[in-house]
Parts: sequence; C-alpha cells; structure tokens
Amino acid sequence: MKGNLVITIGRQCGSGGKTIGKKLAEKLGVKCYDKELLSLAAKESGLCEELFETHDEKPTSSFLYSLVMDTYSMGYANSAYMDMPINHKIFLAQFDTIKKLADQESCVVVGRCADYALSDYPNTVTVFISANDDERQGHLKDMYKVDDAKAKDIMVKTDKKRSSYYNYYSSKKWGDSRSYDLCINSSAVGIDGAVDIILEFAKAKQAYVAAK
Repeated sequence: MKGNLVITIGRQCGSGGKTIGKKLAEKLGVKCYDKELLSLAAKESGLCEELFETHDEKPTSSFLYSLVMDTYSMGYANSAYMDMPINHKIFLAQFDTIKKLADQESCVVVGRCADYALSDYPNTVTVFISANDDERQGHLKDMYKVDDAKAKDIMVKTDKKRSSYYNYYSSKKWGDSRSYDLCINSSAVGIDGAVDIILEFAKAKQAYVAAK
C-alpha cells in the first residue's frame, strides 16, 4: 500500500532539520525516524547495529576496510550479497527498511536518502532544510559547546559526508532544488514556520495526487 503520508527531511548540518522532523511528527501524530532507523535496519537485516552506526550517512569506504568489516556480516547467504562491500549492505538494509515503514505507516524520516528510496511512492513529500551559515554555526556551538572554528569544522565536514553519501547512492544531487519537492531556509521562517509550510504543502500535494 502506498497511501501513507511520508515526509522525508534532507538537511544541512545545524539547520534544525532534525527538530523540524520531530515537530512535524508530533503535529501529525506519527513517528519520526532518525537514528531509530539504524536499529530497525539492523534487526531486519541481521547485521550488527554497530556497523550501521559506523557507516551512518557516510560516503563509501575503502575496499580493504569494507572487506575486513564484511567478516561481521550475518546476512543472506547468496554469493552476490556476500561479495558485496559492507557499506552497500548497510545502504540496502536501510533502503528496504524505509520502504517497509512507508508501506506500514505514515511517518517522518530524517536523512538517509529516504526521498530516493520512496521515489515511486506518490504520497511522499520530500523536503530539504538549509539555513544561513552563521546561524548554523551558532547552533552547533551551543549544541557541542565548542568555539567558532570547531563549529565551522563540524558543519563543513558533516555536510561533505552527507553530500557524498547522497550523491553516491542516489541518482540526484544533495541540496539541489531539483532533487526535492520543497526547499526551505529555516533562517528565513524559523523552525515553527518551516513546520507549518511543510504541513500546508503536504496537504496540497495529497489533494493534487488524489485528484489525478
């Protein structure tokens, strides 16, 4: 069944995307999946949860590292799957878990190429949250209790990892407006404003899809 409303949130580091996702879920009375997705995917696939945490939204690792980590695999026995690098197994497990969630319930999913996984689900609303660099940096300073230089370093490196991961596994470009239904600068409208805009957009898209 593809009638469930699923809102996917791509986000720049420090933009408030995770908070927006949680508030959306609260207003809709549904679950928000972020790190929780890792536990679910590990359970479904039989792979060790620590592997999911190690590879979470990170670009593909070296072949040697993948080969070594692959010894921890407890997944399927077919040769094609067994020969696959562990980072690909992790991605596929999350990909399958996201699809199963969409089949079972309405929800909000933060990151992890969820928009790509659900590209053929008509009631999916794909969103990307950005924010001004100074506000993102300030948010990260408060969150991690670090100075300006460290906050900027976290911001740049996290965005680079997320971008590389998304661009590698999907057929689209991270942060490009053409990759999403809706792009919002949270610095322009605030967290609550972004939530309200997404909810209104979701209603409009659902009505448009239903009328087709």
